[in-house]
Amino acid sequence: MNELLPIITIVDDEPDVRDALALLLKSMSYPVQTFETAYEYWGQFNSDQPGCVILDVRMPGMSGLELQQQLNKLDYHPPIIMISGHGELTMAVNTIRDGAIDFLQKPISEQILLERVSQALQKDQLSRKQHAKLLRVKNRYKTLTAREKEVLALVVRGKLNKVIAVDLDVSTRTIEIHRSRVMEKMQSKSLAQLMREISVLEDNQQMDSD
Repeated sequence: MNELLPIITIVDDEPDVRDALALLLKSMSYPVQTFETAYEYWGQFNSDQPGCVILDVRMPGMSGLELQQQLNKLDYHPPIIMISGHGELTMAVNTIRDGAIDFLQKPISEQILLERVSQALQKDQLSRKQHAKLLRVKNRYKTLTAREKEVLALVVRGKLNKVIAVDLDVSTRTIEIHRSRVMEKMQSKSLAQLMREISVLEDNQQMDSD
């Protein structure tokens, strides 16, 4: 399967703004797609498409703020650069608090926009790798039985097999078998690797998510 190339998406209801930004980005050899409304972008949204979104705050119908809120409900979405012709401090703070790379006021500095796009693409690349790793570990964790999850929880706390056996009222041999299956299902070659992968789930509060 071919890896998708990053695309810069511009969502703005002003044709002049869309065209100017698209021209600038294309001059830097960035692939660009444009949408007149947030609804149009949302209707074709593909979380697998890498890149970033340059999003106007105020638009008819669904606003940029509303689209940002919808995207934030998803497991993953590309980084957002918010733009606006109205420099409202509260709005800027809120969009950045909700995860936007920056809030740029029109007319937009070409240099700053290009810097933010570069930052957004770097963030997207790193975040996608982290998200993919989380999904891999989460899917492996889902294959464990309830008892194997119990054993795993005690193993990563540093408990020895004989201690776990006493805690769970089973034989040490039974714990050895469960532990071996846990290592196999989690595709971990060492206890250190297993603990690193479990920390990924704990950091993202995914231990009990099915």
